[in-house]
Amino acid sequence: MGEPDIIQVFVPLKVRKKNGRPKILPPADYRPSEDQTQDPHVLRAIGRSWGWRRRMEAGEFATIQELAETVGLAERHVSRQLRLAYLAPEVLKRLVFGREVSAVTVMQLSDCAGLPWADQAGVVFAGRVQAPRRDADNR
Repeated sequence: MGEPDIIQVFVPLKVRKKNGRPKILPPADYRPSEDQTQDPHVLRAIGRSWGWRRRMEAGEFATIQELAETVGLAERHVSRQLRLAYLAPEVLKRLVFGREVSAVTVMQLSDCAGLPWADQAGVVFAGRVQAPRRDADNR
């Protein structure tokens, strides 16, 4: 019997720390393919936010602070992520069911939830990031 065929593949990646966690970075000349799928972090964050929303609406928690303590996360983080449950139905449909790739991060996506529903899709899928509008009374 001869030696088994062995194929070695070299993938040039860099490992950097981001927020205290290792992150694998692609080469500088890497261009993502056109058939790229939705970021799993976005999908996970949306799913989590809907779970939290249902639990809040069911009366399991009276405040975001109670929810945050129970799930073991910072209140600010839970509050920001909870906004994802209030994205426009069109945006949710395109992200979750269509698996369309968004042009924004999870944090920017949560900021988009403060925009009118009619404006959200343009921001999320075209990358026109803007802060939610605030009235002088709401500051």
